[in-house]
Amino acid sequence: MAQPVRIQPDLEFVKELQAVGGESLKKCYQCATCSVACPISPTNNPYPRKEMVWASWGLKDKLLSDVDIWLCHNCGTCSDLCPRGAKPGDLLSALRNMTYARLTQPSVVGKWLSSAQYLPILVAIPAILWAVVWAIMAGVNGSVFPEGEIVFGKLFPGDFTIDPIFILTFFTAVGILFKGTKNLIASFEPEGRTMMLGKTKHWTLHLVDVILEEVLTHTKFKDCGADKSDRKVGHMVLMYSFVILAFVTAVVAVGHWGGKVIPAIAVHTPMPQTFPVKILANIGAVMLLVGLAILTVRRKALDPKKTSSNYYDWYLLGVIWVVAVTGVLSQLFRLAGIAPVAYSVYYVHLVAVWMLFAYLPWSKLGHLVYRTAALTYVRAMGRR
Repeated sequence: MAQPVRIQPDLEFVKELQAVGGESLKKCYQCATCSVACPISPTNNPYPRKEMVWASWGLKDKLLSDVDIWLCHNCGTCSDLCPRGAKPGDLLSALRNMTYARLTQPSVVGKWLSSAQYLPILVAIPAILWAVVWAIMAGVNGSVFPEGEIVFGKLFPGDFTIDPIFILTFFTAVGILFKGTKNLIASFEPEGRTMMLGKTKHWTLHLVDVILEEVLTHTKFKDCGADKSDRKVGHMVLMYSFVILAFVTAVVAVGHWGGKVIPAIAVHTPMPQTFPVKILANIGAVMLLVGLAILTVRRKALDPKKTSSNYYDWYLLGVIWVVAVTGVLSQLFRLAGIAPVAYSVYYVHLVAVWMLFAYLPWSKLGHLVYRTAALTYVRAMGRR
């Protein structure tokens, strides 16, 4: 005879879950339409029906250790077809949002990213940081807006401010993401392995497969439905724009620092508009704006009765928009020779870029790492 299982619901968890995007979960009456409709849900242990049950019961531990919330690509098909408007896609998104805040320390940053009321704090930290740099260099130059050719390095020297600050920020974020990824994988409760005959692959090879077969191609976005092709295109254009801009940044960094040792590879900024690296940078900037436009228009067009957009969604889009627009405008005002506006816009650009990278482990952008880790984990467990 089966032993009874005592359920201890966490009502505060339910309230928190509803507050970050899962407010419609109580409408679910367990028809299982969502699991049937999902084109990528596994047949042996489908989602999101079980997650809707656990959420209604307040089973916090089961939900936050559930690998399936990371396998969902949030296409919204389940929410579109839900007869009760329970928005199961929003629930899984809300669970991921809650997990971002809990994976790493300091957890207060996760709290700040969960609500618009803390946005002034998030902005104030880099705003003060770069304002102090600006004030010091203004004292050195004897002017808030240096005269002569507009060179952003006059106010924000790469060697002494931008490079060390962003290098420290980047590697700190990488370390936090690494710790968060370890915590995420450790939290998963294995459902058991699929017995595989013959030689098995190391997890690093599964990671390569995930990157090549899913991340770089966005295959799952296609599987989610052809009518959502704009979502795939928007995400891919945005992702590859980041790849291009990261490559450009690396080339400039190697050219700047390596050029001190090997003059032949030196790269000096600002670069001429006809310089190949500059052309590539401008292409990346245009792609960034196009990808943002596609995703923003699509999100604005979503039916709120079926799929909601929460603060996490708009925060990330907003920060990337500021990064893209200020990056383009600072260049245009520099070329136009309007020093006060060019330097001011570039200051805002630095603030936004710092926010994008420094808060990445707790923001929705962290799914690039966390979802990749989850996909690698299930493959290593013998599940596709």
